[in-house]
Amino acid sequence: MEFDNRIVVVTGAAGVFGRWITEAFWREGARVVMADARKDAAEAIIAENRIPAEHAMVHQTELTDEASILDLVATVTARWGVPDVVVNNAGIYPAGGLLQIDTAEWDRIFNINVRAPYLVTREFAKAMIAAGRKGAIIMISSGAARALRKGTVPYCTSKTTLERIAKGFAIELAEQGIRVNVVEPGFAPGSVVSPLSPDYVDRMLSRIPLGRSSGPTDAPGAVLYLASERASFITGATLAVDGGNSLGVFEPGPIAGKR
Repeated sequence: MEFDNRIVVVTGAAGVFGRWITEAFWREGARVVMADARKDAAEAIIAENRIPAEHAMVHQTELTDEASILDLVATVTARWGVPDVVVNNAGIYPAGGLLQIDTAEWDRIFNINVRAPYLVTREFAKAMIAAGRKGAIIMISSGAARALRKGTVPYCTSKTTLERIAKGFAIELAEQGIRVNVVEPGFAPGSVVSPLSPDYVDRMLSRIPLGRSSGPTDAPGAVLYLASERASFITGATLAVDGGNSLGVFEPGPIAGKR
């Protein structure tokens, strides 16, 4: 298997996309560190998949706390060594307009969606460079980085910022052989951290040209590709895996003017 015994770190690993990405790497033989504030949820995923201890590690990471992130890096490198792949998956998707959102919520969005992946990437990259490890770092973003949506502008802005940081890291780490890329997954309801109303889910699904939500193999397939040797000449790229949702405004029905 392509990732046999490779060390992979996934933040927000107990979430919807985090779980799918984690399970995809396990299927390819990787040893995965599940970094998530919800330790019990991460451990339940390991038990459900019957993953042996040598292929699964849980770190209770509080991404708003720099000390917790530093402990994640120290724990992983001390116990398993320097990772081959780091996936910055954790993120929150709260609604709120620019005039309504308060400062504390604004800070929470940017702390988790921007500051945390910056710190995680910075610290693991330092460890990779010190060990001479040519690894891959992947940011999980969103089509919202390129298309503003009324009522979620703070979230959209955080993802735009994340993608610029990813490209910055790609430039600065290229000489060390560390590749940094972005995956923009499609819409997938079910997050406990960012719950969505049924009406909102229905409206979002109606806008996807390929007619369905993102599934368990869609975004993980893109992550595996960008982390693999097949993508050894790709860095600073953004791959949208969203059923065409970020192409533009989509209205179901016949093309205008056609009969």
